[in-house]
This record gives sequence, C-alpha cells and structure tokens, in this order.
Amino acid sequence: MNSIHPDKNGFYGEFGGAFIPEMLYPNIQELQEQYLGIINTTEFQQEFQSLLKDYVGRPTPLFYSKNLSAEFGAHIYLKREDLNHTGAHKINNTIGQILLAKRLHKKRIIAETGAGQHGVATATACALAGIDCTIFMGEIDIQRQMPNVERMKLLGAKVVPATSGSKTLKDATNEAIREWINNPVDTHYIIGSVVGPHPYPDLVARFQSVISQEIKQQLFEKTGDENPDYIIACIGGGSNAIGAFYHFIDNGKTKLIAVEAGGEGINSGKTAATIALGKKGIIHGSKTYLIQTEDGQIIEPHSISAGLDYPGIGPIHAYLHDTGKAIVVNITDIEAIEAAFYLSRKDGIIPALESAHALAYLKKMKFKSDDVVIVNLSGRGDKDMSTYQKFMNYEH
Repeated sequence: MNSIHPDKNGFYGEFGGAFIPEMLYPNIQELQEQYLGIINTTEFQQEFQSLLKDYVGRPTPLFYSKNLSAEFGAHIYLKREDLNHTGAHKINNTIGQILLAKRLHKKRIIAETGAGQHGVATATACALAGIDCTIFMGEIDIQRQMPNVERMKLLGAKVVPATSGSKTLKDATNEAIREWINNPVDTHYIIGSVVGPHPYPDLVARFQSVISQEIKQQLFEKTGDENPDYIIACIGGGSNAIGAFYHFIDNGKTKLIAVEAGGEGINSGKTAATIALGKKGIIHGSKTYLIQTEDGQIIEPHSISAGLDYPGIGPIHAYLHDTGKAIVVNITDIEAIEAAFYLSRKDGIIPALESAHALAYLKKMKFKSDDVVIVNLSGRGDKDMSTYQKFMNYEH
C-alpha cells in the first residue's frame, strides 16, 4: 500500500510542522499525543466505517463516463464524492473528527469554512453527535454561498462572519484559531483541509484516504487493474486531492495531477495558484508554499470557487510537488465555468465549481486510447447555482 506520513515532528520533507503561538501548545500537544492511539483502535474504526456506510452513503460510485471517454479519447471515470451526504467529500473528515473529539471529552466544536461544504459537514456531524457548533466564514463567502449558510443554521450551528482582510477562507481560519486559543479546554477545532499545524494534515489525510482506498477496489472490479494512469483532483488546501492520491503515491504507474485555481490568470494579480507563484513560508501553523510579497506579506488570493480561494497549499502537497510525486497545474475561472456547463449538459451531472477545475484540465491533456483516467468529483454544484446563473448566456 502506498501512502504518506509525516515524521514525528509533523514534517513532510521540509514542509509541515507546528509553528504555533505558545497559548495553542496545550491544544495541539493533546492532539499530537493522542490522535493515532485513538483513531487506530478497532472500536473507533468500526464506528467510523459504520457511519461512512450507513450515514454518509459510502462507497461512492466510480462512474465510467462514455461521453467524456469518447470526447477525450481515453477511459474516463468520475469518482462521485458529490453523492455523499451533504454533497461533498468534506463529511468523511468531519465524521472522523467528531468521533475523535468525543473521545477527547470535548463539549464544543469550532470550524472554518470557505465554500460552506466543510461548514455544512461539520454542522451535520455536530447535530448527529449532539455537540455545540460554531462556524467561522468570511463575509464575502457568506454572500456567495448563502444556501450553505442557511443549511448550517438549520442544522443548529452558529455562523460567525469574518470581517477582516479579504473576508474569505484565510480570515475565517484566523478567527477560528483565535477562538480556539481563548477556549482551549472544552473546544475541538475541526480543520477542513490538509492545512494547519501537525497533526491536522495527517489526521485529515487519513480520514479522506477512504476515497483512494475505494478507487483501488472499484477500478480493480471494473478493469482487473487497481492502478489508473492518471488521477486528477482540484486543490486549494488539498483534502479531496490527498484523499484521491493517498494510496497511489509512488506506485510506479499513476500520475497524480493537482489542479489549482488560476483565477483570472496567474499574472493577473487575481489568482489562487499557490504553486505557480508561491514562495516558502508559514501560514496557519505549518511551513508550505504561499502567495506572498517580497517582504512576506500574504497576497489576497482570488478564485471564482470559494473552496479554492486560499493563499497556501497543504504541506503534503508542497512536498509532493517538490519531490515530483505530483504535478501541479492551474485552470482559470472561465475554463472551470466552461467545464461545469460541459459536464452538466454531457452527463447530467452539475459539479461544484471546485471540481470543475479538475474536469477542465482534461482539455489540456493528450491521452493514449488505453489510458485510464480518474477525475475526483469532489462536490456537487447546488451551492454554485447563483454563480452559474450569471454565465447562462455566456457562449461556451
């Protein structure tokens, strides 16, 4: 089995670690010391797997798209994470972390969210577990993802707007960390991606690795070979991407392609293409690549998709990029919109704008006729309808 784990200090090569204020040490140290011991128990895994099956609805299908296969001249499959309960891959992680939080005797959950899918998934897991829930969300993201805000409130969560900075995901994360510092004993912070201080990148990656585990089994059943030629996934922080990549790293066959949000173009000043433009630095407690000025100030990112609108990238992905184990590319806002309309009209599947970035990259690739390609469809597009409506009259 190919997988990826950090060293004892939480580093993947030179990336990762736990660069945190002293006031956060007790919270982080408790997690570092206990998370593996808890999540590797038989009892934990049985409860986790049972909920993934009976509550989340796993395994999600691996759909062979005849239409995309004919269009691009290869065997193209879609991993349907959009069919999970709550509409995205995020629920895999929140179910795992809520079970961990209960075993750590936490009484309250906080989380950050960009596109709102992690917020909804957290609110859902908290409702199921009967735990108090507060979600921090950028003021701009609240406006562009209102259906998810209403869902969170319906599920019983308190939604707190982040009004500083760019009023998006980075700022929501800042607010959540501030809240956690002030409430270290009874509160667990559910980070939604493979970002943040150790052990979060590893913790989230382990919970999301169910995606690649299923892909291996499903592809073997369909083709007799568990390893595809390509796996393509969108990447902001990178939880759906590492979930799809996890069991295929270093297998000698599968090329891993992570698709960043190019925004209006990487030279436009309005982009979230971290690997294309970023330099090494520290954000939200870990060393990674981030978009910053010469003197180290974070440059506000831009993406049409709220879930990719982040100035950094998970340290796992920084490591995969630097070691050549994954290829990181980027797709513009308009290319993503075009791909979303294309899939909706070709296959009757409306993808999330985030996932549409991964789909859009198919157009840029040259395939052999026997290539097997998997695109991770990380979420569904219901939340993006107001954005799609603005482009209804756009000529595709």
